[in-house]
Amino acid sequence: MSLVDLHTHSSASDGELSPAALIEKARALGLSTIALTDHDTVSGIVEARGAAAQAGIEFISGIEIEIDFEPGEFHLLGYGIDERSPVLVEAVERLAEARHERNAAILERIAAAGLPLDTAKIAELSRESYVGRPHLADLLVQARCARSRQDAFDRYLGKGRPFYIKKSCLPLDEALSVIRAAGGIAVVAHPYSLFVSKAMLGKFFSEWMEMGIGGIEAYHPTAKYGQCVILERMARERGMFVTAGSDFHGKARPECGLGRTAGNMSIDRRFRDELVGALARHAPRRG
Repeated sequence: MSLVDLHTHSSASDGELSPAALIEKARALGLSTIALTDHDTVSGIVEARGAAAQAGIEFISGIEIEIDFEPGEFHLLGYGIDERSPVLVEAVERLAEARHERNAAILERIAAAGLPLDTAKIAELSRESYVGRPHLADLLVQARCARSRQDAFDRYLGKGRPFYIKKSCLPLDEALSVIRAAGGIAVVAHPYSLFVSKAMLGKFFSEWMEMGIGGIEAYHPTAKYGQCVILERMARERGMFVTAGSDFHGKARPECGLGRTAGNMSIDRRFRDELVGALARHAPRRG
């Protein structure tokens, strides 16, 4: 069986492996197709694409953009994007500046609380590369202020916790416009993170399809397999295509193994074929 993975992260955002090392791991596991979908950045795409070409792996360029949404989290995957698109470049640069400002504000709270973190060093690092809450959580663990990354979120960085500051996110219509301008197609990532009822999910899927979202990531390791089957049925009823991914980050999230998804299911080629088919149908409208 030809394995694929349509949702992965590298060190260009909050993944453990460099883009090239991610591709090498995919090659070692026998994956035939991989999509890189780093959070709010496209800086790893060129390296990953080059490594994939050398490894003989099909590469799909992507991004994961967080959308302004309540009560849960809404992440939008953009596939088949041209990372050089001026509209996309401007958007990710704006998000990077907002992320830096948020990190600085969180670090001020950490310093005020007297926790033993070298906040000056972290602030400098966040100017040079992607730094998000997972990195801050890891530093809290290293400083023995938390037992694990999850504990750091539960005690300090999650919603309602003392160091939490709301992230600056794009509204859905703007994110869709950015993905379209970059020649891409949009997919709702791990829909259960929206934290809404099944009835509301159906309502949103119908509305978002009308806005231009093409697919649903029905299969994700944070959901039970039966829940994913329900999402696939909901997508099919609306004429939307279905994807699957591991949301691979590395050892920090061992439940998200490369090439595997809900119920430790291998991600087979049918999901790649659906996405590539959707991209092919979308191609004449690019530009």
